Amino acid sequence: MESQRSSSTPNKLPMARPGTGTAGKTIQLLTNHFKVSINRRSITDAYFYQYNVSLAYEDGHPADAKDIGRKAMNKVHEIYRTELAGMHFAYDGEKSLYTIGALPSKKLKFMVVLEDSSSNRRSTSSNINSSDDESDRKRLRRPYRSKAFDVEISYAAKFPMNSILSPSHGRSSKQFQDAIRVLDIILKEHAAKRGCLVVTQSFFDNNPRNFIPLGSGVLGCRGFNSSFRTTQGGLFLNMDVSNTLIIQTGPVLDFLLSNQNVRNIHGIDWNKARRTLKNLRIKTSHTNAEWKITGLSERPCREQKFLMKQRNEGPDMGEVVQTVEVTVYDYFIQHWNTRLDHSANLPCINVGKSKRPVYIPLELCSLVSLQRYTKALSPQQRSSLVEKSRQKPQQQMESLQKLKSGNEQELNPQNGRWNFNNKKLAQPTTVGHWLVTSFSTHCDMKRLILDLIKCAKMKGISMENPTSIFTENPQYMRESAPIRVDKMLSMMRTQCRQPPKFILCVLPQKKNCDIYGPWKQRCLSDFGVPTQCISPSGKVNDQYLTNLLLKINAKLGGLNSLLNMGYCSSLGLVSSKPTLILGMDVSHGSPGQADMPSIAAVVSSRKWPSISNYRAAVRTQSPKLEMIDSLFQPQPNSEDTGIIRSALTDFYQTSGSRKPELIIIFRDGVGDSQFNQVLNIELEQIIQACKLRDEQWHPKFMVIVAQKNHRTRFFQNGSSSSPSNVPPGTIVDSRICHIRNSDFYLCAHAGIIGTSRPTHYHVLLDDVGFSADDLQQLVYSLCYTYQRSTTAVSVVAPICYAHLAAAQVAQFIKFGEFSGSSSGHAAAPIPQLPSFHHNVADTMFFC
Repeated sequence: MESQRSSSTPNKLPMARPGTGTAGKTIQLLTNHFKVSINRRSITDAYFYQYNVSLAYEDGHPADAKDIGRKAMNKVHEIYRTELAGMHFAYDGEKSLYTIGALPSKKLKFMVVLEDSSSNRRSTSSNINSSDDESDRKRLRRPYRSKAFDVEISYAAKFPMNSILSPSHGRSSKQFQDAIRVLDIILKEHAAKRGCLVVTQSFFDNNPRNFIPLGSGVLGCRGFNSSFRTTQGGLFLNMDVSNTLIIQTGPVLDFLLSNQNVRNIHGIDWNKARRTLKNLRIKTSHTNAEWKITGLSERPCREQKFLMKQRNEGPDMGEVVQTVEVTVYDYFIQHWNTRLDHSANLPCINVGKSKRPVYIPLELCSLVSLQRYTKALSPQQRSSLVEKSRQKPQQQMESLQKLKSGNEQELNPQNGRWNFNNKKLAQPTTVGHWLVTSFSTHCDMKRLILDLIKCAKMKGISMENPTSIFTENPQYMRESAPIRVDKMLSMMRTQCRQPPKFILCVLPQKKNCDIYGPWKQRCLSDFGVPTQCISPSGKVNDQYLTNLLLKINAKLGGLNSLLNMGYCSSLGLVSSKPTLILGMDVSHGSPGQADMPSIAAVVSSRKWPSISNYRAAVRTQSPKLEMIDSLFQPQPNSEDTGIIRSALTDFYQTSGSRKPELIIIFRDGVGDSQFNQVLNIELEQIIQACKLRDEQWHPKFMVIVAQKNHRTRFFQNGSSSSPSNVPPGTIVDSRICHIRNSDFYLCAHAGIIGTSRPTHYHVLLDDVGFSADDLQQLVYSLCYTYQRSTTAVSVVAPICYAHLAAAQVAQFIKFGEFSGSSSGHAAAPIPQLPSFHHNVADTMFFC
């Protein structure tokens, strides 16, 4: 079977157009209803199946606690995946469960073990069965303070999925209402799995920018309400801004001081505190465990005692278990080696039962985020909530698309452009132990450094004075570029005791400087030091310094701006499901350099759910070869030295040990005639790399080709008789597009000079199932994540980065063994590029 599968030849074709986009400025009215696209063919013979869910304790008593149902069903899905035939389900959190298609049996019974609702994650395993089956071990594991539950799932009803279409035919039935309820439940469960606070059909992210301080430890929290509605235009998703009240997160002591409006702990009313804290969830700093508060101790921490079993060595070398009485204070000091500065005379938090208390010193406890505040607001708080949550219509629309800078400040792009005036970068880095090297004799180094440090401080970057400044010895200025670089690096090594963290290199000329390639190669490959090259000409102003700092910050691990991930459903999907984004490009030699190897570059996203962090892998391949041949390189020892393996490994290591469920591939530089090769050569390599890593892992793929080399242009009628450039975000997906295949034009940037050239995107494959609007919005959004610029770029950032990486590494070989013309002999093997130093391999060195 395996040999047949590996020998079979893929024959994938570009997908047909699934539909055209409907969002955008087509009329003068805007609404918060979003059209739901339904693939009628896929639901013609499909059914929703409804099942009743019953939960009970081991003794048969029903389990009605609010928080048990979803935890139990998540456990069922995790452990009994085989018994459920791998099917996914939507659970309403109470008594009903829905699937697409039938479960293997009309009645299923399972047993799951959950930690006690008053505590979790503090457990020990005992008497684990020695079965070889991992799921059996999971089922039989009984943590400390755990409880077992019997879960019964029984068939209730079924109804066709195409009942969703009933209103479009003028009919509304119970089946239609049931179908709409299923869709709402799916939205609800999706939000819950993302870690949102779910209140009926409203969803609230744990994002501080959405919080509104109301005083007394209470916050207003902005979110979205979403529900499916039927209109004359069909089925729509109605989304609106929603608000709820939550408790201020952080140390419990800080919350109590704020809640009771007192200045120090001596003024806290502990009876009131007991009522306020009951049933709130906390996380402890000494174990990182999460608990539910059941009360406070009657005595202060240094007086509150409990009985503890202690094992001691007996007279005959045996073990003797004794019960001793110890105070909570002494226990945490001695057994946890914990420093307690404030707890001695304060009550302890009780997270156990009244008859079996579990005490924790108060200063070790912090309130977890997104806990609802259900008590009445004071008049002042109510007034503050109304005032701060009020949004004008334009603000309400803009809340769906924002960029963020530092301190959660919002950047408002105007005509595809924004600036950092009086704003800090989103994630500024620290620039310490850095050097300046100068190959130029025309730069005022002292003024440049002072202005750069001053500007860095304004943007939030902590930048020290450079450790040293090295100026090139004039006697080497007439030497070749590699020699000049070697002499400068030799001088640095002689005078520096330890390698720098960053080097600012001043070049003698801006364009086509021969020093650039050898300098980048030595720094990135041999020394592992990020470097930024500049060649200032004339006066250096704030805009120049800001642009320079954007590149430095990105290279050193910072982020300049962040996309608001919550403003469209496609971004919500890539932030809720582990998503790997690839940008792929091949750089060929210039005309007249027929023997110059082509450079293949692949950038891959990392640190999910971020879509702004990338790393690059760069390889050489045969001259003028457009298809990348190093994506998958299996070795005899079952290892893989290809580009994709390193991308998958890095994603897993930086994304919470998660494998990507979605892989979105953006490919640049291929023509229409090469689309089949992209699908059957490059994509197939990526699929094989995933299979070699895990045969049971089947991510969903999307493949999009971006073309800039075409002659299609768009114009709009300006205020005068002459035409003008189209505004940023203009999309054309009909009339002039392919008759069958899925493609569209996007002009994401603002055309300031000349005529804007839109990018022509071709969607070759979409296993994910994006709607046309969601896909176009995703592509457009990725044009706003380019960290080197304060403008939307004309093509998605991953492709820009791949192009930068390929172009930068191409400079490495400018003076290497690759140069020269064809000699007429047989083609020589393609030498490999020097590998990047591990210090910079996973950085955005290409920015």
